[in-house]
Amino acid sequence: MFIDEAKIWVKAGDGGNGCLSFRREKYVPKGGPDGGDGGRGGNVYFEAVENLDTLLDFAGKHHWRAQNGQPGSGANKHGANGQDLVIPVPPGTLIYDTDFDLLLTDLDKVGLKVCVCRGGKGGRGNKAFAASTNQAPRYTEPGKTGQERNIRLELKLIADVGLVGMPNAGKSTLISRCSAARPKIADYPFTTVEPVLGIVGLSDFRRFVMADIPGLIEGAHNGVGLGFEFLRHIERTIIIVHILDIMPTVGSGPVENYKAIRSELQQYSEALAKKPEVVVANKIDLDPDGRIVEDLKKDLNREIYPISAVTGAGIKELTELLWKKVKETKQVEQ
Repeated sequence: MFIDEAKIWVKAGDGGNGCLSFRREKYVPKGGPDGGDGGRGGNVYFEAVENLDTLLDFAGKHHWRAQNGQPGSGANKHGANGQDLVIPVPPGTLIYDTDFDLLLTDLDKVGLKVCVCRGGKGGRGNKAFAASTNQAPRYTEPGKTGQERNIRLELKLIADVGLVGMPNAGKSTLISRCSAARPKIADYPFTTVEPVLGIVGLSDFRRFVMADIPGLIEGAHNGVGLGFEFLRHIERTIIIVHILDIMPTVGSGPVENYKAIRSELQQYSEALAKKPEVVVANKIDLDPDGRIVEDLKKDLNREIYPISAVTGAGIKELTELLWKKVKETKQVEQ
């Protein structure tokens, strides 16, 4: 199950109370105060880790607590500090404080770690209050309460290449051809109901990550179909691959479909619409003389890369092109 949003409550540990104690030892009269301090409460951290691509772990657990600090004890013994709570999340997770509608951090790389709640400080025992004018203090400090927050987690998948296009354009077939990903493939719209990640492996140990985004339709930026729910996952991609069905079955042409999808991307995000784009004409096995693709190039006035996701024609050339563009774009951004 793919879950890309979650709301949880997190709380750091409370500090341990200070101890009220006086030294009691044979042959040592008036031993004096020896109450130890309480331990610090555990902090709460989020950490981006490998091998996670969903927020499923938060679907059934909404309360997360770090360990409390232990109280101090006699003989000047300091209470044990509470154990920190480290919550693993997928790379690409945005962490919001829902009470203030504030973005706390964006864990967009593996290994990034952030503290969202600090544990409470331990209280002082009566030993800490001993002085020449107060040699037998009978008061201590309670531990401080740990911080707590209401957190909203939002996942934006991190991929080098994002596949967009109308339903049944052939995105799922293409990613299954290029990688080991096995999305559902059928002859009806919206067979892909959640994003699918696949690793495209090339020669000489080259590889890049491809994401199949559920089909967009007109009005997706306003919540029509499934597109609005998953459009944000394209925002992190380096390159957008726009798949066009050269023979769509829904009474529209590839040119109209291209313009409709471009309009949705533009209305959703200006930054998204400005990303580098590769336009791919799929199902060329239905166009043996290549006339449809040639007409498409003229109508759109841009380069079109013909492939057949079913037969595999043109896929090797496409993946080499995408690798080259991904590499060039990363070098420019650095």
